[in-house]
Amino acid sequence: MTKVKNIKTLAATKYLSLYSADYVNKKGNLRNWTIASRKSLETVKNKFFYSGEDNIDAVIIFAEHIDENKLVLIRQFRVPINNYVLELPAGLLDGNEKFEEAVRRELKEETGLDLIKIDRQGTKEKVYISAGMTDESVAFVKCTCNGTVSKENLEDDEDIEVIMVTKEEAKELLKSNEIMDIKTLLAIQNFILS
Repeated sequence: MTKVKNIKTLAATKYLSLYSADYVNKKGNLRNWTIASRKSLETVKNKFFYSGEDNIDAVIIFAEHIDENKLVLIRQFRVPINNYVLELPAGLLDGNEKFEEAVRRELKEETGLDLIKIDRQGTKEKVYISAGMTDESVAFVKCTCNGTVSKENLEDDEDIEVIMVTKEEAKELLKSNEIMDIKTLLAIQNFILS
């Protein structure tokens, strides 16, 4: 079994840190891995070495507008790709915020829409985004919403356009060259099939 033996900070910013992890692979050889994390070094060490809690970092919101029977998507500028990408509304948890509170807050902030109900059967409270690169985990939340789209609650660094699509429009999106993340691709496919 592979085990992490040591971890140290390579770089740290307000929202993201890089850690160097020494681990022993299945053949008993000492190796090294770089981990991107939203957690502090203390939290990561506590999780790795003392079975500490591993709370989620964020929420991803699969919202259907109940009055319009449409899937809520956003097109957001993302610095790492220097382009706009089609995504689901999402955001980091604030402090000890429960994921349900974060869903309500982020949905309102990014889209102007109001949370109606969380679908507990369609929600997974903890999934990993890209476990080969990061320990970031999220609640993937399926819900319904209503209201009117608004940009009035966006933060200064959020460059977001809200796009609501019918199932037919979603099918056309899948055929297009629209840049999207994997979560959005899977959500659109799920929306079409539901």
